Amino acid sequence: MKQIVLALLGSLVLNPGLLAAQPAYPLKVSPNHRYLMDQHNEPFLLQGDAPWSLIVVPDQEDAEEYLRIRSRQGFNSIIVNLIEHKFAAHPPRNHAGEEPFTTPGDFTTPNEKYFAHADWVIRKAAQYGIQVLLAPIYLGYKGTEEGWYEEALANGPEKCLAYGRYLGKRYKDFDNIIWLMGGDRDPGKALEEVDAVAKGIRGYDHRHLFTAHCAPEHSALDEYAGGGWLNLNTTYTYKLVHDLLLRDYDRKPPTPFILIESTYEGEHNASEVQIRRQAYWAVLSGATGQCMGNRPIWLFGPGWKKALDSPGAEAMTYLGDIFQPRAWYDLVPDQQHQVVTKGLGEFNGLDYLAAARTSDGSTVIAYMPTRRTVTVDMSKISGSQAKVWWVNPRKGNAATAGTFFTSGSREFTPPGDGDWVLVIDDASRNLPPPGKSR
Repeated sequence: MKQIVLALLGSLVLNPGLLAAQPAYPLKVSPNHRYLMDQHNEPFLLQGDAPWSLIVVPDQEDAEEYLRIRSRQGFNSIIVNLIEHKFAAHPPRNHAGEEPFTTPGDFTTPNEKYFAHADWVIRKAAQYGIQVLLAPIYLGYKGTEEGWYEEALANGPEKCLAYGRYLGKRYKDFDNIIWLMGGDRDPGKALEEVDAVAKGIRGYDHRHLFTAHCAPEHSALDEYAGGGWLNLNTTYTYKLVHDLLLRDYDRKPPTPFILIESTYEGEHNASEVQIRRQAYWAVLSGATGQCMGNRPIWLFGPGWKKALDSPGAEAMTYLGDIFQPRAWYDLVPDQQHQVVTKGLGEFNGLDYLAAARTSDGSTVIAYMPTRRTVTVDMSKISGSQAKVWWVNPRKGNAATAGTFFTSGSREFTPPGDGDWVLVIDDASRNLPPPGKSR
């Protein structure tokens, strides 16, 4: 025990970022089924990245460097393939040359050396306060060789059930896991096999949440609602992002959801504002968080280390700084435009202004992708006076716009070009300035 304590103290000295307050994993669903929270009942705003190939491509030194930097930047969650089908130097082998199965493609022959390295990565993520959305049977985009869809069908339900039981036994005591079923396609003919893996895991693991990753424009509840294991919904879209987000928010009964994927930085000619826009749309549309992605990081291609300091990653840090000091988990999307009444942009366009108000009226937050004058019904803010802030989501700095009485309507214009975040607080709450705290 003494050696373990000394080792932990040494790790904290070498990695001062580990001293920061960390969530008490595993996560659970809030009583109102609107958000996630940790074991201390603290609301959890999921700020994710998508290093899908983390377990197989980098060696341990590089994997820890990735985790250390992302933790410092405020990321608390990552999407990772437990077994990789294509994106490795010699798939499905990891960096050390170990395959996940001693008989290739046979889910009932797990390779201990391979999974021991996976254990190391997941535990190392926990040391940095990061949870892993772990994909045990990534199916792969339809029409490609990216995933395990064909192998799942070849193994059949019984072998998939055995594989799930192996995983449930192995990982039931790891705190920092959410199980992520499927991956980049709808299950189709493999639904029984995916359900069998989930059922096998659940036979031994009663602690962790389950979610799923489907084909674009399909949410997890569209494909997996009948399995009995899904408790976190996901939004995945390349189209009108806020439209699908609001559809998932409006589901009855409510289910917590995240924006699990939209346009990745470095792909599809994505602009910097696109990465910020979809992230803010997510939280202001009622999601309990969102994941960004970056190429070359997701497959650890050439230049991935340099990409760790991308504008998208910087912007995600500021997003957390804006929302975390406020009751973000109580924000209700302003779908009827009763709070921000003018300057909304086009609902079917990329300039759409998303706004939300806490149920008690203490805070209103709005994100505008382009500069414009907006009109706010100040009577929707609690208290007799409201403090108003403009936050630059590109740099994270906040500037006060003044204190105003909470009556009538008032126009507000951001102090410069580009995208902006408007934050309005009940002045009597004495909330800290939104924005940069690092």
